[in-house]
Amino acid sequence: MAGGVSVELDRLLVQFDEFVAVRDANVRIEPGEFFSFLGPSGCGKTTILRTISGFLEPTSGAVRIDGKDMAFIGPNKRPTALIFQNLALFPLMTVWENIAFALEMKGVGAADRRKHADELLALIALDGQGDKYVHELSGGQKQRVAIARALCAEPSVLLLDEPLSALDLKLRQHMRTELRTIQRRVGLTFIYITHDQGEALTMSDHVAVMREGVIEQIGDGRTIYDDPATAFVASFVGENNALPGRVAEIRDGVALVDTSVGRLRARIATAARDRLRTDEEAIVFIRPEALDLDIAGASAETTIQATVIGEEFEGPNMHLQLRHDGGAELRVSLVNKGRTGTASIGSSLAAAFDPMKAVALPSGALSAEE
Repeated sequence: MAGGVSVELDRLLVQFDEFVAVRDANVRIEPGEFFSFLGPSGCGKTTILRTISGFLEPTSGAVRIDGKDMAFIGPNKRPTALIFQNLALFPLMTVWENIAFALEMKGVGAADRRKHADELLALIALDGQGDKYVHELSGGQKQRVAIARALCAEPSVLLLDEPLSALDLKLRQHMRTELRTIQRRVGLTFIYITHDQGEALTMSDHVAVMREGVIEQIGDGRTIYDDPATAFVASFVGENNALPGRVAEIRDGVALVDTSVGRLRARIATAARDRLRTDEEAIVFIRPEALDLDIAGASAETTIQATVIGEEFEGPNMHLQLRHDGGAELRVSLVNKGRTGTASIGSSLAAAFDPMKAVALPSGALSAEE
C-alpha cells in the first residue's frame, strides 16, 4: 500500500465562463491526514475534489501532490482514487472481482488478483464475503467494498465525494467510525467532501468550511465549532443562536453588544480581534447547549429573559424554544438528567450563559441552513 502524500492548493481559481466556482483557495493537506471540505450545496467543494483528481483543470493557480505540479496530468496518471456518491460498483461482478478490477486492467493474473482482494477484504472486515454479489450486501458493506476497490489501485490520496449521503442516520454514524479506522490503518491521505457537519467534525484532522467558492476557515473540529472565524461558519457548523446588535464596548478580548434582547457580554472570536470595533454592527452567537436555566452569579449581561413557546423531547436532551419580548427567538438544549417538567409552555424564565462560551463576530452573511 502506498503511503499518504501532501496535497497543496495554491491560489486555486476555477471558473466556468462568468461563474467562479472556486476563488483563491490556499490549502496544505499533510501526508496521511484526514481532511474535509465542508459546505452547503453549490459552495465549490466538489469542484475542488474534481480539480485535485484531474477531471477539471484550474483556471489559474496550482494543485500539487507530493510537491509535484499536476498541471495537464490526467486522472489516470495521478496518485489518486475517487469514490463517487453512487459508488459505481459493478452488479454483474462478485465482490472480489469488483475490488480487483484495477488489477485486471493492468493484466494481473486471476490468482494474484484474488489474493490481493482477500487481503483488502480482511482490511475492511469483510473476510469470506468475496464470492457474494453486490446486491447481497448491506449499504455499509457496499461502502467498504468501494473503499477496498479504490485502495486496490494503490493510490496515495483517496478522494471521497459524499459517500455516506445515501445511508440512513444510524448507518452513517457507524460508517464514520469505520472510515476513520480504515484511514488510520492504511495511512493514506483522505480528502472528504460533505455538507454534513457531524461527519466533518467526527472524522477529520482538519476541516475547510466553504461558502460561495471561498474557504472561510480552516481548522480542527474543536476550533471550527468553538472559535468560528466568520458569521457564516458560526451559523453553518452546528446549531447557534444568532443575536445581531452593535458593539458598545471592547475590553480585554470581550465585547459588550447591544442587541434586541439587551446588552450582552461575549468573547471576541480569535479571528475577529482585529476586525471588531466599537459602534459597528456585530452578532453574538450562543450555542443552545451553552444556555442554562441555573447559572449562579449570572449578570444582566449574561442573562436573557424570555418566554417558553415550545419544547422537544429527544431522549438524552430536552430542547426549549424561547421568545424574548423584543421578538428574538432562542433555542436552549438541556441534558436529560431525569428531570421532568423543566418549563411549561407560556412560562417566563431566565436563560443564562458563560460569556466565554458566547462568541462575538462582525456582522456578515449567515448560513441559509442555520
